[in-house]
Amino acid sequence: MVAVIKTSSSIRGILNYNENKVAIGKAECISAVNYPLELEKLSFTSKLNRFLKLAELNTNAKRNTVHISLNFDPSENHSKEKLAEIADTYMEKLGFGRQPYLVYQHYDAGHPHCHIVTNNIQRDGKRIDLHLLGIRKSEPARKEIEEIFGLVKAEGRKHEEQFSLNPIDVGRVQYGKAESRKAINSVLNKVLFDYKYSSLPELNAVLNLYNVHADRGSEESRVFKNNGLLYKILDQNSKPIGVPIKASEFYSRPTLKFLEEKFRVNESKKQYCKSRVKNALRQAFFDKRITSVERLCKRLKDESIHTILRKSSEGKLYGITFIDFKTQSVVNGSSLGKEFSAKGIQESCALNILALERKHQNSISANLENFQDLELRVHVKENLADILLRGEKVNNSVSKEFKQKKKRRIYKNI
Repeated sequence: MVAVIKTSSSIRGILNYNENKVAIGKAECISAVNYPLELEKLSFTSKLNRFLKLAELNTNAKRNTVHISLNFDPSENHSKEKLAEIADTYMEKLGFGRQPYLVYQHYDAGHPHCHIVTNNIQRDGKRIDLHLLGIRKSEPARKEIEEIFGLVKAEGRKHEEQFSLNPIDVGRVQYGKAESRKAINSVLNKVLFDYKYSSLPELNAVLNLYNVHADRGSEESRVFKNNGLLYKILDQNSKPIGVPIKASEFYSRPTLKFLEEKFRVNESKKQYCKSRVKNALRQAFFDKRITSVERLCKRLKDESIHTILRKSSEGKLYGITFIDFKTQSVVNGSSLGKEFSAKGIQESCALNILALERKHQNSISANLENFQDLELRVHVKENLADILLRGEKVNNSVSKEFKQKKKRRIYKNI
């Protein structure tokens, strides 16, 4: 058996994930422990409220949701009763025996497995310590359970490669492919509770990646005047398509009032996230080849930071937003300081262009000086060679002392 533990701050998202699997026939809720009603009588609301009431007892706990998957060898075929018994034993040894928890058997993988949903806030408001829970308690419990129930041992397996636990599976919404409310709801459950955003444009920066948009309407509209909010599906050209759905029609009720509270809370959580984006930007501009915003976007992508450019109808850049997928945060460039606003980043790119041009000019000047110096050396060499190879002038004049005196001829008169 292999146990995978994930913690979260969104019990609603985790519960939705498992209940959605049940709705499409890919899972079944087989056990509800420490609930006041029998499993058959529990609605989604009663399942959720049990966790929410405990969470209210300790609002300081940032991560109060625990999502566990117990994975078995493909050769094993356990009944629902045995899976429930294994889950009960595991939770008891983990220290969660008195907590409310739900057990779901999933049928969407090549190996038998079940998911357990619970929280770590106890009836007295104290929280169960989650630090190193896997090493401290899960591993010893796993080994004991393998012996007790005669399970195939997981010793030696690479757990991360064999099994994975994705609390929320969500993709781009495609109009007409699924019921609109359900499709939008899946995206909202992922983004609203996992990402840190502090304004409606920042929220939409993430929602738009999934083809969803939150809209207040025009200032003259009744929706805007009544502080209403609509959620829309976007087509491939980022244009609204289909009928908008009111925020109040979703179970989580992500109204404007709800979002404004999230904006306030998230702003204080984003300080570390802002520092990470700042450092990534400064590091990027050390490279003088970053001479355009497009090149900067490519560089930041390597740091798991997605860049959204806001341009006017004339194509002029007036705003820039960064989505950091590592810290799951959304940051507006201007909130980081003037140098990281759209104008500041364009100026940094322009400075890099000037630096490259200056470097190019200096290189040309240096090459020209080297060429002139080389030309001079060649000229000197040519003159020297000319001197050395030049033929000697022959002096035909002879010194007087070496000249033979001509004998005078004396002509006698005969």
